[in-house]
Amino acid sequence: MSGKTVLSRERYEELLKPLTRELSDAARWIQEAGQRVVIVFEGRDTAGKGGSIDMISQNINPRHCRVVALPSPTPREQGQWYFQRYLQHLPSRGELVLFDRSWYNRAGVERVMGFCTQKQAEDFLQAAPDFEKHLVDDGILLFKYWLCVDQERQEERFHNRLKNPRRRWKLSPIDVESRTKYEDYTIARERMLEATHTAWAPWTLVDFNDQPVGRLTLLRHFLDVLPDTRLPVADIPWPPLKHAPLKERYGVIDPIPGYPVGDPGSADLAHDKE
Repeated sequence: MSGKTVLSRERYEELLKPLTRELSDAARWIQEAGQRVVIVFEGRDTAGKGGSIDMISQNINPRHCRVVALPSPTPREQGQWYFQRYLQHLPSRGELVLFDRSWYNRAGVERVMGFCTQKQAEDFLQAAPDFEKHLVDDGILLFKYWLCVDQERQEERFHNRLKNPRRRWKLSPIDVESRTKYEDYTIARERMLEATHTAWAPWTLVDFNDQPVGRLTLLRHFLDVLPDTRLPVADIPWPPLKHAPLKERYGVIDPIPGYPVGDPGSADLAHDKE
């Protein structure tokens, strides 16, 4: 288990299991009731957005759940209305969409790193509540989460990425520069909350200094603020086979050899996902 947490892997899985059962019920409700749900994940680099998104998406039918993580805008997108490129990714009936960063890039990284002007950032903050009210008035259930992490813990996670070849791809020159702007990001976040924490689209802040606890906290909150998602479970007739179970058989091509796993009891899966 990597990262600092008060939970053992076993205790984390024990606490997560009933929540994923509830999440499965909620996903069925979204699909069968034709609901449209958006969850926005925002926060500093290394906070834990990716791990939180994985926790949700891996426990939902991928036909009804999409993850949106957009790259930098193209020159054509830069010439559009700022919100335009996000519209095509909004959910249809029966879908849950998870935004790994969102239109709030303009209030955070773009503002702090100088990728937009201060006027553009303030214009965005004026427009965002109206944009979100249109979404909510049209029936979309919109949830906005900001994942909080202290700079000491953020530095630990940056160093883990630097040392781990499997995570080094997450580092960029922007990460190096952003380390000197921790307080600037705090100021930008507070201005964002002041302007966009509304009755119809409120923000929820979650402490992610301990990522496993943060993930559990976020999922518990999301399930609690959803409407009643309980639906009757239909019986599925499951008659017995009329013959002995068959084995795979091959004529043209055989399967490739299995991977040499050694002692299967020694596997240790990563616990602390960013």
